[in-house]
Amino acid sequence: MAEDRHLRVRTLLDSVRAEGRAALTAPEGKVIADAYGIAVPGEELATDVEEAVAYAARFGGPVVMKIVSPDILHKTDAGGVIVGVEGAADVRAAFHEIVDNARAYNARARIAGVQVQELLPKGQEVIVGAVTDPTFGKVVAFGLGGVLVEVLKDVTFRLAPVTADEALSMLDSIRSAEILRGVRGAPAVDRWAIAEQIRRVSQLVADFPEIAEVDLNPVIATPEGAVAADIRVILSEAPAKERRRYTRDEILTSMRRLMEPRSVAVIGASNEQGKIGNSVMRNLIDGGFAGEIHPVNPRADDILGRKAYKSVTDVPGEVDVAVFAIPAKFVASALEEVGRKKIPNAVLIPSGFAETGEHELQDEIVAIAERHGVRLLGPNIYGYYSTWQDLCATFCTPYDVKGGVALTSQSGGIGMAILGFARTTKTGVSAIVGLGNKSDLDEDDLLTWFGEDPHTECIAMHLEDLKDGRAFVEAARATVPKKPVVVLKAGRTAAGAKAAGSHTGALAGDDAVYDDILRQAGVIRAPGLNEMLEYARALPVLPAPQGDNVVIITGAGGSGVLLSDAVTDNGLSLMEIPPDLDEAFRKFIPPFGAAGNPVDITGGEPPSTYEATIRLGLEDPRIHALVLGYWHTIVTPPMVFAELTARVVAEFRERGIEKPVVASLAGDVEVEEACQYLYERGVVAYPYTTEKPVAVLGAKYRWARAAGLLGGGS
Repeated sequence: MAEDRHLRVRTLLDSVRAEGRAALTAPEGKVIADAYGIAVPGEELATDVEEAVAYAARFGGPVVMKIVSPDILHKTDAGGVIVGVEGAADVRAAFHEIVDNARAYNARARIAGVQVQELLPKGQEVIVGAVTDPTFGKVVAFGLGGVLVEVLKDVTFRLAPVTADEALSMLDSIRSAEILRGVRGAPAVDRWAIAEQIRRVSQLVADFPEIAEVDLNPVIATPEGAVAADIRVILSEAPAKERRRYTRDEILTSMRRLMEPRSVAVIGASNEQGKIGNSVMRNLIDGGFAGEIHPVNPRADDILGRKAYKSVTDVPGEVDVAVFAIPAKFVASALEEVGRKKIPNAVLIPSGFAETGEHELQDEIVAIAERHGVRLLGPNIYGYYSTWQDLCATFCTPYDVKGGVALTSQSGGIGMAILGFARTTKTGVSAIVGLGNKSDLDEDDLLTWFGEDPHTECIAMHLEDLKDGRAFVEAARATVPKKPVVVLKAGRTAAGAKAAGSHTGALAGDDAVYDDILRQAGVIRAPGLNEMLEYARALPVLPAPQGDNVVIITGAGGSGVLLSDAVTDNGLSLMEIPPDLDEAFRKFIPPFGAAGNPVDITGGEPPSTYEATIRLGLEDPRIHALVLGYWHTIVTPPMVFAELTARVVAEFRERGIEKPVVASLAGDVEVEEACQYLYERGVVAYPYTTEKPVAVLGAKYRWARAAGLLGGGS
C-alpha cells in the first residue's frame, strides 16, 4: 500500500517537474491527498459549463467553485473562488464569472477548468501545513484559521515527520488551544482527526524532499472529523545541498583529541608582546598545560624558552591540535601542512573569512580540511579553554575554576562576557569554546562531546544560527536525558517569512520555528545572556525535583506575593496545602502570620521559626521544592539566616533527602555575602530579586520534564 501511494505521488511530481512547474493544481493536490489519506471534500474538474452543472447536481446542495490554473497560485486574489453556488443557473453564471476573472487577472494564464467541490459544513477553521526551513528542513505547522492565525500568528511547529502523539501535542501548544475543546456552548472538535491530518502531511513531506511547502487551509474541524477545504503543494526550485555528516564515533574521536590533547602546536607563535601568537603561547604555558607545546615560526629558533620549528611538519611525534595565530591569507598553505602532518584538529583564531565577505577563502580552507580529514574550529574565534586539562588556547587570560559547566559562544564579544561572568561568580567550568564562523565544528559536535564528558554537568550555548538544525536536535535529544542543555538563540527576526509561497510559509518566521523545535528537543531556551549564564551556573547546584509541589516560605508578605507571581510565570505549581500540613506549619507561625501557600512567618520571627518551617518543608514528602523569601531584620540577620538554611539543607542531604531550594534575599548589602554563602552550599540564592531564583527553579523543572524525570511535556 505504501509503495503504491509512493509510486502514484512520484509519477505525478515527475510530470509536474517535466512541465517546468513548481505549483500543483487543485486536482493534482487531490491526487496527493487521496494517496496519503488526507481528508478532502468530494470534487471534480469541470472543463466546460455543462460538466460543472452535472457535477454540482451529483454532489447535491451548494458547492464551492474554484479556478484551476497552473499559473494562478492565489485563487482568491484572482476572483477565482465562489462559495455556496446552488442550482444550474447559478452554476453556469459562476463558471463564466470565475473564468472571466481569471483572464482579467492574468491574460496569459493557462486555464484547465473549474473545480466543483462539496461545500463543507460550518466548523472551526484550522490550518495545517509544512514548510522547508533553512535550518531544520521539513517542518510541520498547525494553528487556528481565520483572524487568529493572520493577526496573532498563533501557530506551532515540529520537525517532520511527527508521531500521532506529537501531532496531538501540537493542538495544546497554541495559545488558543481551549477553543478546540469547545467554548461558549460550541462543541469540541475531533482532536484525533486534526492530529491525523497533521501526521499525514508530515509524512508526505518527509517522503518527498522536493515538496517545499504544503498548505491545508482551511481545514474545517467538527465533532465528526476534520476535512481540508483546500490543499496547495509547492515544489522546491533546486535540491538542498547535503552537508557533510560525521558519525558519532568519528565526532567523539576527534573531539577527544581536541579537548584532551597531549600535544599542541602554535602556528604563528611569537616572542613579541601584543601579538596573538605570543598571547596564545603565554596562556598555554601560564595556564599550566602539562602536555607538549610546540611553537611554529619560520623566523625564530626559540620562543618563550621553547624550540621553534620552521614548519609544523618538522615537529616531532604526533600533534593533536594546531592553533593558528597567523593572518587569514596564510592559513590555507599552513593548513595543507597540518593535513600532511595528520593533525586531526585546527583551531583558527584569525578573522578575515566569511564574516568579512571572503567566502571563497573560507571555502578553500574547508575543502583542504576535508581532503586531509582535519576538523576546523572557527575561524574568527578567541580560541578555547579545556579547564580540566589546564588548557588555555586563547588570546584571553587563563581560567582555573574547574567545574561542571561547559559554555560555548558564536561571538567573541559574548565569549568575553562569559569569561567575566565566570570569574565574578566563581563558576566552575569544564570548557569555554568559541565557534565563530562555524566553518566545520559546530554546536552538534560540541553537544555530542559534552554529553559524554564526565566533567560536564550542564551545557550552555550562545548561538546566532544553526548550520544543521536536525543534527543539533539529534545531539540534544541524546544529551538532555543525561544533563541540561541551555540555549541563548540570538536574533528574533522573521526573515524566513519574506519569500514564502504559501500561508504556512508566511507564518514560519525564524524565531517561531526555533522556539518550538528547541522545546521539542528538550532544550531550555534562555531569554537573555544573563539568564543563560545564571541557568548554567545554577542547574548543576540544584537537585532534580521529584514532583510538582512548590511551597514558598517567606518572612515578608510582599515578597511572598511576588514569588507567587514568579512561580506562575515560570509554569510551576504552587502546592495546595492539605489541612494536616497547614496545621503543622501554624504551630511555628505567630497568630498574625499566615499559613497556606505562601507560608508567611512574618519578619519579626527569630531564626528558630525559619529553621522549623524549612525543616518541615524538607521533611514532608508531599513537598517537592522550596522557595524561601528572606527579609533582613535585626532578629534574624542575613548570615544567621544563610548559615541555618545551609546547615538544615546539608543535614537532610546526609539523610538522603534532596529537594531543590532557592532563595530570594531582601535587605541591605549584607544579603550579598549571605547569598554567596548559600550558593556555595547548594541553595541557589539571589539578593534584590524575586524573579531570578524562581526562573532558575523553572529551568530545572523544564529540564526534569524533558529528561523524563517528571510527568508531562517539556
